[in-house]
Amino acid sequence: MPLDGQNFDIIIVGGGLAGNCLALALGGSGLKIAVIEANTREQLLNSAMGDRALALAAGTIATLEGLGIWQGIEAKATAITDIHVSDKGHFGKVRLSARKQNVAALGYVITARDIESHVAELVDQTQITQIRPARLVGLMSDNHAVNVSIKHNDDSLCCSAKLLVGADGGNSSVRKLLDIPQQVTEYGQTALVTTVKTTLPHRNVAYERFTKSGPLAFLPIGKNQCSVVWTRTCEDADALMSGGENDFLERLQQCFGYRLGQLTLTAPRRAFPVSLVRAERMQSGRAVIVGNAVHQLHPVAGQGFNLGLRDVVQLVDGLLKHHGLGEDIGSATFLDDYVTAREQDHRNTIAFTDTLVKLFSNDWLAFAAARNIGLVALDHIPVAKALLSRHAMGLAQRLPKLGNRIQRDG
Repeated sequence: MPLDGQNFDIIIVGGGLAGNCLALALGGSGLKIAVIEANTREQLLNSAMGDRALALAAGTIATLEGLGIWQGIEAKATAITDIHVSDKGHFGKVRLSARKQNVAALGYVITARDIESHVAELVDQTQITQIRPARLVGLMSDNHAVNVSIKHNDDSLCCSAKLLVGADGGNSSVRKLLDIPQQVTEYGQTALVTTVKTTLPHRNVAYERFTKSGPLAFLPIGKNQCSVVWTRTCEDADALMSGGENDFLERLQQCFGYRLGQLTLTAPRRAFPVSLVRAERMQSGRAVIVGNAVHQLHPVAGQGFNLGLRDVVQLVDGLLKHHGLGEDIGSATFLDDYVTAREQDHRNTIAFTDTLVKLFSNDWLAFAAARNIGLVALDHIPVAKALLSRHAMGLAQRLPKLGNRIQRDG
């Protein structure tokens, strides 16, 4: 069937994790859905971004189970049974344990490529229309529909939908076309990402070590391997990336210590500037943006994908309810209610992440003393530790469950 002139219920711009999870969640709802993605499948799966490790909170795992995703990737994920938080050069430490929280794991670690490829395969099994490689070049909302212009290979297409969802990442074309401004907080830091092999077993422990230049995270992934996210000042990061691998590894070993024995690089080093980016609004006309198109967080607490998936969960819940009642899924009332429902989670998660960065990325004596007293106190107050564990597991927010709602197109 020709794509030009087609009318859809929902057009999703972005065929990455957020967009495909949204499409998959709605795949058996009876809604007519199209996904527009700028890259080919091969380009997405071969992207350097696929090497990054995602820390999946326990709340995220429950959502992925409801979507039928987790069952196909569980074998490739590594459980986090303990989290060890420390402040380099100081006495403060906090230890979080899955056993003490009566759960199997506090979260899991998986490479982005493993989960992205599996989700893409599941979407391929549905009747969802996929338009790729294609770029959104224009959009306009009226009282009844949002009309979009698409460049697909050498063809120019026009389609319409009741609702347009921008799930197209930090460089969102939807956000730009809607003329939604961003608020940017520069941390003056760069995240250095790689994978190391350790001579001692990680025992499923995730380490978060705060230093005056930024946090250093070791996430267990595979057997005797850890994904490393090492945040440094931009100047330090440039020097570490321009030097040889041996110098990089020596500095990394010095910063982390020998808790896991000798470290060996097993993946290329990659550098990503980090900042806090927030869109000033999520909705305009019959369009809404979700995930990284709305918020890009510092990697310190590994909350980026988890927060984006919660955007998707809440949107799916509202869409299914409104569609079931025969109501307009692109109405201003519906979208305003959705945006309001997401505000507190966004506020809390962003504030939590931003506070960690600012509190621990300096070595002022007064700050160092106060935060280490706080860490020691936190480690010895069960109620406070339980609350921190719930934040780490993504269970501090009450969101609808998607189980029993998702049906495969048949």
